[in-house]
Amino acid sequence: MKDLKYISIKLLELIISMIFISIVIFSLLYLAPGDPARVLLGVKQVSPETLDAIRDQYHLNEPLITQYWIWLSHAVTLDFGDSIRTGESVLATCGPYLIVTLKLVLFSFLLSVILGIGLGTVSAKHKDKLSDKIISNVALVFTSAPSFAVGLLLIFIFGVKLGVLPIYGIGDGGLASDISHLLLPAITLTVAVSALLLRITRSQMLKETASDYVTFMRARAVAPYVITRSKLINASAPILTSMGLLLATLFSATLLVETTFAIPGAGGLLASSVVMKDVPVVQFLTLFLAFFIIVSQMICDFIASKIRR
Repeated sequence: MKDLKYISIKLLELIISMIFISIVIFSLLYLAPGDPARVLLGVKQVSPETLDAIRDQYHLNEPLITQYWIWLSHAVTLDFGDSIRTGESVLATCGPYLIVTLKLVLFSFLLSVILGIGLGTVSAKHKDKLSDKIISNVALVFTSAPSFAVGLLLIFIFGVKLGVLPIYGIGDGGLASDISHLLLPAITLTVAVSALLLRITRSQMLKETASDYVTFMRARAVAPYVITRSKLINASAPILTSMGLLLATLFSATLLVETTFAIPGAGGLLASSVVMKDVPVVQFLTLFLAFFIIVSQMICDFIASKIRR
């Protein structure tokens, strides 16, 4: 019953958040300086008759609140309009790009969790020893390293010098091809995020080390791996909460990484759509990324709340 109430509250928060975000995005795009019809048509040279047709099509002669309500009533049925550039529906235009970006982000997230939590646990277990100092110092360097610089370094080493990994594109769709093409971009994204997660994990594990239950377990000669597992479980709530925020960091960094490795993802599409003023595509991509990040954070919070109990 408590879980159902918690999920209901979170769903309500999700709906309110998405409505607020959609209002902000819609208002900013349509209140931008200049003629909204001209903005929608981007750089195309058109006649006054075409501008009038665009105003009728997008209800630009209506009050802003009416325009938003019409757009929202279509959006809830997954009708986000047509791309200005391609003429196709927004979903058809954005779908392939979003799939590529989600593959890259989820792959990077998986690597970040494995490396961040694993090395953070090792670092805390060997506090003040050589391994701890090496891991902590490397994490400090990686935390401040720009993603595009890391990407160029990886391209130079593994693509140019060693020639063992592809340095651009997304492959032919096969599992092995996808992994080989996404490995360097994923590592580029992972470097900074895993370093942050490592430091959070190390800090939380050291707090648990000073707890009474750890002292009791050691006094009872409990196996070290059992003690480490118990500490990790008890430290997992703040780690999980931070993981949701780090996922948002991955999405924000993916634009530079996709550009560096010539990956046709949503980041590049969003950037080009802003330049070309493809308003429907910009609206959808922004809302989708916000939705994905909010839902991911809610899932992490839910799991963390279960652990706290």
